[in-house]
Amino acid sequence: MKLGYLGPQGSFSHNVALRALADAQLVAFANITEVIKAYENGLVDAAIVPVENAIEGSVHETLDYLFHQANLQAVAEFIQPIKQQLLVTDVSKPIEKIFSHPQAIAQGKAYITKHYPQAQLEVTASTAYAARYVAEHPDQPFAAIAPDSAAEAYGLQVVARDIQEVQENFTRFWLLGKENPQILTNSCDHKISLALTLPDNLPGALYKAMSAFAWRGINLTKIESRPLKTILGEYFFIIDAVYDAPDIVQYALEELAAMDIACKILGKYEVFHLENLEH
Repeated sequence: MKLGYLGPQGSFSHNVALRALADAQLVAFANITEVIKAYENGLVDAAIVPVENAIEGSVHETLDYLFHQANLQAVAEFIQPIKQQLLVTDVSKPIEKIFSHPQAIAQGKAYITKHYPQAQLEVTASTAYAARYVAEHPDQPFAAIAPDSAAEAYGLQVVARDIQEVQENFTRFWLLGKENPQILTNSCDHKISLALTLPDNLPGALYKAMSAFAWRGINLTKIESRPLKTILGEYFFIIDAVYDAPDIVQYALEELAAMDIACKILGKYEVFHLENLEH
């Protein structure tokens, strides 16, 4: 089985892929869109993609592509603790430029502002790409924000540990595939993720959509609006709901359909915590 992930080796996605399907053949791609397209086009049998971070919120590249351009579903979710390290080739060198993924830069911004206020920040496709780039330029005053695994993969040294602003930092990852894999870790929850598009001629449409879940006692764990990319002011809504009672959720979906509220299922999945994963 081939499993696509946001590479290269040493990224958080790589760690999740190793833990999720240890026997899979892992295939790295340069960005999230390429990971999803690889699965769509049959280049891999499944794909691991980040969905949401506790500090920076939703990963819009993932959710927008799944809503606007793909007809795929998540079959499992993995929640991984995120710890960011500041990595260099030599701790005795100055740091003038820091590379990392935008979310990692945001997570470590307070530390960087305090300790390296003059450093230039450079965006990369992933934390692991940042670490690899720094390792490939040992003579330059470069640093990367990346996990411990990237330091190990590319022979880098840790200047500062756990620089993320919020210590209780986690990222959700979805496994896109055709069926739920056999995973040894015990799941902690069952969820369904939906994308709702509201009709223009239905007053109180969002309230009525939420009511379809509320009066049935279905717990919503997330609601977020995203632009429809049509005209200014038009949105779709991403909803995560507890999926312990599929029949009751189905009744809610039927009520939404009766109100002409379009509903796209982004996934039905178990949730797995990867607390013991080295990161």
